[in-house]
Amino acid sequence: MLDLNEIRKEIDGTDREIVRLFEERMKLTGKVAEYKIGAGKPVFDGDRERSKLETLGAMASDSFNKKAVQELFQQIMSISRKRQYQLLAESGRADEMPGTGYIQVDELPFEDATVVFQGVEGAYSFAAMRTFFGDDVKSFHVETWKDAMEAIRRGEADYAVLPIENSTAGSVLDIYDLLVEYPHYVVGEQIIPVAHVLMGIPGARIEELNEVYSHPQGLAQSKAYLERHPDWKQTAVLNTALAAQMVAESGDPKKGAIASRYAAEHFGLQILDQEFVNSNNETRFVIISGKPYFEKKARKISVCIELPHETGTLYNILSHIMYNDLNMTKIESRPIPKRNWEYRFFVDFEGNLSDAAVKNALLGIASEAKRLRVYGNY
Repeated sequence: MLDLNEIRKEIDGTDREIVRLFEERMKLTGKVAEYKIGAGKPVFDGDRERSKLETLGAMASDSFNKKAVQELFQQIMSISRKRQYQLLAESGRADEMPGTGYIQVDELPFEDATVVFQGVEGAYSFAAMRTFFGDDVKSFHVETWKDAMEAIRRGEADYAVLPIENSTAGSVLDIYDLLVEYPHYVVGEQIIPVAHVLMGIPGARIEELNEVYSHPQGLAQSKAYLERHPDWKQTAVLNTALAAQMVAESGDPKKGAIASRYAAEHFGLQILDQEFVNSNNETRFVIISGKPYFEKKARKISVCIELPHETGTLYNILSHIMYNDLNMTKIESRPIPKRNWEYRFFVDFEGNLSDAAVKNALLGIASEAKRLRVYGNY
């Protein structure tokens, strides 16, 4: 019979030797970093690592161990690179990474600022703007989210307010595409509770309705309620406030809108039903600027990452966030146009651009991704 305790003692001894050899390897990693700092060479050398993994795998005694050895050394190499990135950051090379062009401020400059929002007065974006900037903010509205981004580009507005995520219906994917298209920055966010109500013109009755207007997400968020009225035609419009405006202007008691209480009050509509309000339903809006501001108190960073279409690349990139003890709060993917089955990844994680851990993580990501863009710290 094998003695389990004896086997475990042998494993413990082997593990101690592995730790000793690992630390010896990490010392050599430091010497490699010193050389690369002096020579100005990049940390990541994909061809070298692939060749090394093939050589190490060939040393294994069978196919199972070959794969295991390659996986083990892939992790060791990844850890080695992270240590090299730390040493490079300490040497000042981190100044070369994306995100260093941002301007740190105590507070965002609101004085004399003009803000653009999509929709009309009464929309949730209007409520988000007033909450973030105050009731006296100078503002104007546009028809589409793209129009808002264009207003920033042309210098007609200093800030834009755009919805990016809803706790019930998910992400607003078109906003991610616009962030790629325009060289703007995310400088803030505002979360607004979404309290939908059904409204109609004064004197309208639910049993007489045959058509309901709302934004596509407003309809999606009210799906369970609308399924109880299958005879209603559902008409999607650009935003919930526009839905209320259209019903008010129609004067038709057979038309209803799903929008906010504020919209009902603003357009003089009667609330017909509110039983489908979801108190846990919220929409997150981002504040967009043409200037790369970030506040000293900022604690969230948004980035966009493009990766090689290879096994393990996403894991390796995200490991830089984990290794630096940063908390990732969101990840979203979007297909890259004209590049089938390749994706951009939009990642949010906690931290400030002035933090050493953030600098280390961004340096590692920038070195190994095909493209990294820092959208903002807010």
